[in-house]
Amino acid sequence: MFSKSRINEPGAKPGEPERPRAPEAPAPRHAPSDYVPSAPKVKAAPSLLSSDLTIVGNIKTSGDIQVEGTVEGDIRAHLLTVGESATIRGEIVADDIVVNGRVIGRVRGLKVRLTSTARVEGDIIHKTIAIESGAHFEGSVQRQEDPLAGGKTPLPGQMPQAAVAPPPPPLGATKAGEDF
Repeated sequence: MFSKSRINEPGAKPGEPERPRAPEAPAPRHAPSDYVPSAPKVKAAPSLLSSDLTIVGNIKTSGDIQVEGTVEGDIRAHLLTVGESATIRGEIVADDIVVNGRVIGRVRGLKVRLTSTARVEGDIIHKTIAIESGAHFEGSVQRQEDPLAGGKTPLPGQMPQAAVAPPPPPLGATKAGEDF
């Protein structure tokens, strides 16, 4: 009763016998790891530690963090913003650091900025630094090409512990059983 006509299909001519076609292969499916988004990745909002929050312990993130409360421990992040009401007691390490509040401890960052409300008690190791008028800072400032690379950096003029030779014995002192 009903038949499918091949008249309008390309390559089919009336009166020619139909050639069997190979079945179409299903569209290839991509593994989840092969997925490439078409739009750029949306940057996540920074993590916010509010002013009524106190954290005792270290914080580590690959993202951005804004501290308004109190942290007693080290912080490592991509971008760290210390709010005006914040107090941090510990080392902070980040690519970008903006200090509006109080930091008691070492600050290590590629870009460090102390605003006019900043209060820092500790050493700052940086690649670039900006200190606004009115900021309070007590400590030393040291520029390094890669301030994020090392842990505890010896101060200028100090040698690392492994390179310090033991003091020589006092003159005239001999060990028991030694003769000159």
